[in-house]
Amino acid sequence: MQLGMIGLGRMGGNMVRRLLSGGHRLTVYDPNPQATEPLVKLGASGASSIPELVNTLEAPCAVWIMVPSGEATEATIKTLAGELSAGDIVIDGGNSNYKDSMRRATALAEKGITMLDAGTSGGIWGLKEGYCLMVGGQKEAYEKLEPVFKTLAPSPDSGYGYVGRSGAGHFVKMVHNGIEYGLMESYAEGFELMAAKEDFELDIGQVAEIWRYGSVVRSWLLDLLAEALRENPELEGIGAYVEDSGEGRWTAQEAIELGVPLPVIIQALEARFRSRQERPLAARLLAVMRQKFGGHAVKKQD
Repeated sequence: MQLGMIGLGRMGGNMVRRLLSGGHRLTVYDPNPQATEPLVKLGASGASSIPELVNTLEAPCAVWIMVPSGEATEATIKTLAGELSAGDIVIDGGNSNYKDSMRRATALAEKGITMLDAGTSGGIWGLKEGYCLMVGGQKEAYEKLEPVFKTLAPSPDSGYGYVGRSGAGHFVKMVHNGIEYGLMESYAEGFELMAAKEDFELDIGQVAEIWRYGSVVRSWLLDLLAEALRENPELEGIGAYVEDSGEGRWTAQEAIELGVPLPVIIQALEARFRSRQERPLAARLLAVMRQKFGGHAVKKQD
């Protein structure tokens, strides 16, 4: 089955490179023509629009989209719906909300088009290490495209799989990202505590290196943290401001809807919110309440 790729940012572009190295034929499109040029040089066919991309593919075909979740994904799938034919497959490899994926799959099914929601993890390291793929949707469509998933995965027999009906792939990826929030926050808090214990003059970069081998807390995230501390031990130029891309919020919302307690993941999400506040109102309200009931001093701030 011929494959098209829409969205050639760093992650999408690296996925194309991995697929080309695995012998797959690809047609690629991105609104930024400069993104297609290096991939065409590697052997991909380039298209200047979504209709042109679809017209270059033999039916039935599959089109993998790697664009930002939300309106960009919505618009891309609507355009594809008008260009693809019955029997074709759309794979959304971005971080869409699983409920949107279920809705989109239903709408495409009315036209005879199948959609797979492929939760994709690996980031900028995927070209070298492979991508972890959690795929939801029609199992028959998954089986048709399994050679593609095998090529993108860390190995032909690990790191990818069919996880359930439409929406399941993006649901599992959502929970994956929520867990990621909790792991990152735990590392950050633990290393801050060690840095605060000045009596021991701990080299937290050294500790990170020690923990990487044999420790029960070793992980790829710890590897990356150790690398960051080697490159910039004092974290100079790094602001204490942490964004979230949405999946942690969706995980928290789902937990509330299902009545499932997620204290670590939700606290990790709230820590990111707090990191963006220069003058947190709640902290100032606490200070002024202490002053009112107990006459405690308030630290002035310009």
